[in-house]
Amino acid sequence: MPFVRIELFPGRTREQKAAAAKAVTEALVNTLGGMGPQSVYITFWEMQREDCAVGGLLKDEPAAPSKGP
Repeated sequence: MPFVRIELFPGRTREQKAAAAKAVTEALVNTLGGMGPQSVYITFWEMQREDCAVGGLLKDEPAAPSKGP
């Protein structure tokens, strides 16, 4: 029985989450086998941009100018 946690920034619609849940469930059932879709648990966790950092910058900060080649 797989448990999947999907973390994302706010802004996705209910329809988008439903489509993602269906696609992930189908992929797991087809790939792992031996279970039905009712065995797949998916949770969506919305986090604020200020709660995530990449490259030392919080995602709500403006990106540093890129250094060109």
